[in-house]
Amino acid sequence: MSELTTVARPYAKAAFDFALEQGALDKWDEMLSFAASVAQDDIIASFLSSSATVGKTTEVFLGVCGDEIDENVKNFLKVMAENERLPALPAVSELYQAFRAEYDKEVTVDVKSATRLLKAQQTELSKALEKRLQRKIKLNCSVDKSIIGGLVIEAGDTVIDGTLRGKLDRLATALQS
Repeated sequence: MSELTTVARPYAKAAFDFALEQGALDKWDEMLSFAASVAQDDIIASFLSSSATVGKTTEVFLGVCGDEIDENVKNFLKVMAENERLPALPAVSELYQAFRAEYDKEVTVDVKSATRLLKAQQTELSKALEKRLQRKIKLNCSVDKSIIGGLVIEAGDTVIDGTLRGKLDRLATALQS
């Protein structure tokens, strides 16, 4: 997976920079997501990994995408096809979205709790996290029955364990030292 990310990063960065320059971040996001979903289709994925010529691969892939993508994205995909990088398209789309989130100062936060959070709780949590992380927050809330009480909050590399189990573990460590 890390090799695929390494291959995809320069393409994603180039796509993001071009879209930013053109003022078409949303449009490129939609088109790259669509092209990535086409590349993930089982039939297309097996075709991309076959020994078809670059010209044939490009022609078929762009034919499947049809009018869902504009000329700029078609040219972008042609470059990827010439370098035999179309299988990396889902990773390119994912990295593009990461560049976009960084540009927009947004972060997706995964919140796990013992019970479903009420709207008021989600709003309060979102405001507190915005203040702490200095970013716009998108909450993904889920219920984890293994949690007795409290929350586990994951925002990128940051993990906040506010569960009862986590507090008891920290207390036990403090008492032992």
